Amino acid sequence: MLWNILARIGGLLVWAIPAMMALGFAAGLVMDAAPLKGLIVPFTFLMVYPMMVTLRVRKVFEGGDGKVQWVSQAINFGLIPFLAFGAGRLFLADHPYRVLGLLLAGLVPTSGMTISWTGFARGNLEAAVKMTVIGLTLGSLATPFYVKTLMGAHVEVDLAGVASQIALIVFLPMAAGYATQQALVRRYGRQVFQSVWAPRFPGLSTLGVLGIVFIALALKAKDIAASPGMLATLLVPLVIVYGANFCLSTLVGKAFFSRGDAVALVYGTVMRNLSIALAVAMNAFGPAGSEAALVIAMAYIVQVQSAAWYVKLTDRIFGPPAPPAAPSGAS
Repeated sequence: MLWNILARIGGLLVWAIPAMMALGFAAGLVMDAAPLKGLIVPFTFLMVYPMMVTLRVRKVFEGGDGKVQWVSQAINFGLIPFLAFGAGRLFLADHPYRVLGLLLAGLVPTSGMTISWTGFARGNLEAAVKMTVIGLTLGSLATPFYVKTLMGAHVEVDLAGVASQIALIVFLPMAAGYATQQALVRRYGRQVFQSVWAPRFPGLSTLGVLGIVFIALALKAKDIAASPGMLATLLVPLVIVYGANFCLSTLVGKAFFSRGDAVALVYGTVMRNLSIALAVAMNAFGPAGSEAALVIAMAYIVQVQSAAWYVKLTDRIFGPPAPPAAPSGAS
């Protein structure tokens, strides 16, 4: 019953996150939110570790779609971070930590949502799985250097501190998650793991996301109350970044790839790992990180809603998927 509830919440993120933002805002107005900072690390672990348990690391070493992998990562690291940074500097220049939040949202590509939405749109799931593992790993390694290079003149960036936080937030849970996955596979078998255990973990990650969103809003509640138009101003650069990203990836996909690879390319470049971005913002930048986290919390709303709309447009954009081949020997 609990797993079903968590799965349902995960499917309703577009509503659950605004609801949790509202609760966090209300709580921050009526109570001292400072003690909630002690819950950031536990919720961070709850947010990141479960998604690592379901990560299929070995898929990276299977060949067959090298071109779309290279193009997706070129877009992810050669274009999107600079698009996010430019939009942040244009619309949020007076608030460097909000610019930082937009940059972080653009720095760590792919998440479980990449795989899920690629499946909903009937794209190449194998390619999406590889993009998720590669993008998460490269993004985690590259984030400290991008942040230092682009934001070092505007916010205080401790390169070693950010790198160590990413190791704690990403690579330690990745190792623990892989160990958990292998232990469950050895005990129950791969098929039972994929059908019974793997679907349960994303719900736990959703709880972590909602907890961090609640804390971020509670910590910023009084600032938001003093400037009620703040949230609306954050939506403008986010909508621009996501809209440009969808357009670019769609054009590249239509021009150079088959339907399945094109769909994977779109969701492998537009879907950002906002959980990692949120964890980095809240853990690596002290109290000011809650301002960056506010931008990332808003990005969840834009990302989930735009992904759902795009699924409905996929067949119109790329055409319907080819019917499955008839079994050999069929008359």
